[in-house]
This record gives sequence, structure tokens and C-alpha cells, in this order.
Amino acid sequence: MKKIYIIRHCQAEGQAADAKLTELGEKQAEELARFLKNISVEIIISSPYIRAIQTIQPLALQKGIEIDTDVRLKERVLSQHSHPDWLEKLQATFKDSDLKYDSGESSNEATERIRAVVDEILESEYETVVLVTHGNLMSLLLREYTDEFGFNEWQTLSNPDAYLI
Repeated sequence: MKKIYIIRHCQAEGQAADAKLTELGEKQAEELARFLKNISVEIIISSPYIRAIQTIQPLALQKGIEIDTDVRLKERVLSQHSHPDWLEKLQATFKDSDLKYDSGESSNEATERIRAVVDEILESEYETVVLVTHGNLMSLLLREYTDEFGFNEWQTLSNPDAYLI
């Protein structure tokens, strides 16, 4: 049976693609590597964002595995513009999966993106895979497996967080 570990990145300095892990985030990445050390990981696929790569780097070094990056694992863009009520806007996209803001992605579009990665893994020869991504995208994937995972559950995610699917 295939095992896919989906991991949300550790604590970072910000939301930009080049935001690095904080000092605490670096410690969290080391702890994450210790947590996963007894798992026979065959492949690691990460968002290309620096914080995601830095999150899984200690495990990759420990296992002697290169990190593959996949742009489909990057964070969902809610909007190309800053909105002071972004949290309310995000919550609305959990209720209406087709809702889309100015040049952003709907929940359905973002789900389709990460679902394609998972579908490829399911069709591959790999049995144990680690995916590293971001909170919103992770929550949309988890919602594919349980309807009970929604906005409130997204709010309870931690940095890092890990689920087995």
C-alpha cells in the first residue's frame, strides 16, 4: 500500500517564495527529520519555495535523497492584490470552491493542481513518498480525503505539520 506523507513547511520569515526558515523553523526541520528517520522514503517532492526546501533538507541529507521540486506544490494564490479582509475571503473559498478573486486561484483549481501530483504518485512505482507544500494547498488536498477538513481545520494547522494519506 502506498504511503504519501504530506508536510507543511516549518516556521518561516514570511510568505514570499524566497522567505527562509526562522531559527526556530530550522530547529523544527531537524526535529522533523528525526521524526521521519525510520520511514523508508523513496522520493521527496517539494514546493520550489525556499522555506519548503529548507524544511525537508535535513531529511534528504539524512536519507541521501535529492529533493525534486514541483511548481504544482507552491502555495495557492488567493489574489494578486492585498486584501485587508483576506481571512474572510479565504473562508468564503472553502464554502464556494469555484469562488475566485482577481487573478487568484479558486479552491477547485488549486485542488486540481495538487491532486495531479498525487495521481502521478499513485500511478508510479514509488511506495513511500514525502510531499512538502503549504498550508492552504495541504488543507485542500486533505479535504479530498475527508469532507470534514475545512477552513477551521486549516486554521489549526501548525508549522510544520504532517499527515499520512
